[in-house]
Amino acid sequence: MRVRIRTTSPPSVLLAVALLAAGCASGDPTRPTPGSAASAAPHGYVEGATEAAEQQSRLLLGDPRTGETRVLDLTTGRTHGTARRTGVTGLTTDGRFGYFHGPQGTHVLDGGTWTVDHGDHVHYYRATIRDVGELPGGPGTHIRGDSGTTVVTGPGGQASVYRRADLEQGTIGRSVGLPGTYAGPVVPDGERLIALTRDGGGPARAVVLDRDGKRVAVTHGTCEDPRGDAVTRRGVVFGCADGALLVTDTDGGYTAERIPYGDDVPEDERATAFRHRPGGTVLTAPAGKNAVWVLEVTGRAWTRVGTGPVVAANTAGEGAPLLVLQADGALHGYDIATGKETAVTAPLLNRLPQAPAGRNPAPVIEVDRSRAYLNDPQGKRVYEIDYNDGLRVARTLELDIRPSLMAETGR
Repeated sequence: MRVRIRTTSPPSVLLAVALLAAGCASGDPTRPTPGSAASAAPHGYVEGATEAAEQQSRLLLGDPRTGETRVLDLTTGRTHGTARRTGVTGLTTDGRFGYFHGPQGTHVLDGGTWTVDHGDHVHYYRATIRDVGELPGGPGTHIRGDSGTTVVTGPGGQASVYRRADLEQGTIGRSVGLPGTYAGPVVPDGERLIALTRDGGGPARAVVLDRDGKRVAVTHGTCEDPRGDAVTRRGVVFGCADGALLVTDTDGGYTAERIPYGDDVPEDERATAFRHRPGGTVLTAPAGKNAVWVLEVTGRAWTRVGTGPVVAANTAGEGAPLLVLQADGALHGYDIATGKETAVTAPLLNRLPQAPAGRNPAPVIEVDRSRAYLNDPQGKRVYEIDYNDGLRVARTLELDIRPSLMAETGR
């Protein structure tokens, strides 16, 4: 079905008519040339996928009350129906796959769009949306994935590794259980896994594992009461009682560096749930009820921005505004350096509680390179926001379900 779209400015071209013909350092074409003597696929080629000239974003959406789920293609404006997911309590993503968390396990949905970043250039892909299967683990299970592996960490700290290649082929595949238990999610980082472990009664310590769970490095970094994690271009970040711990791969060796708040922070004002633009190095997290923490990983610095009642927050990174959905239902923009409000929308959502209960999770703000997306469950819509143009509402994407859960793929 096609969603109804209301625009407030002339629509731009949303779908590129030409595929990426160049851009790889090797100069190889996107697809093999018929009759070519070369037997190997060219650089960047992915079997069964179509390469595009621009980012192919899709929103995974779910209504926990009814179990209805949808995939909204932001390039074409079409929605795709997917199977009901009864009892779903949360939704996360690794950039391609959506993980619908439920009371007995986690359903995996291939969103069918993703980005491969080679550093000096990127590839954008589209493929078929399809259900993959069920991963084990009920409430409290964490799933983290990258282009090589997907790791499931249970509430008791046990972790299992799944091959990403199996998920890409539409099957869960077999897992490899990691030895021991961990003090938080095990995070894939290329050929390695970054984890926090306790070897006694003290604070957790950052360790580096291979994909079979063998320790290849133990850092000197410790983290008291870890809660929250994020992957950035500068390394893996864990939230700790006194700030954050950054684990970085430097010339083949791993280092861990503490980034303290600088002052004592009450437990209820700690940063424990990070949100940021994938690939970005600026993280956001609520700082209690009326402020937002901003962690600039590159500069190793925290900034506390006073905002008023916070429902959700995010940012696109350096030079971009801090976006905050407040209890008044409006989206507010703040200059991170000065803390001053720079823009505000009219109320987009009905007045909101700061701590939704039961099957009514709080709205979220998803951010990519040029737009932000805000879900409005009660209004059955998603707002597309141009955060570089005074928080202008670029599109209103109307739906046939209440999108209480939302995650963006393709980035």
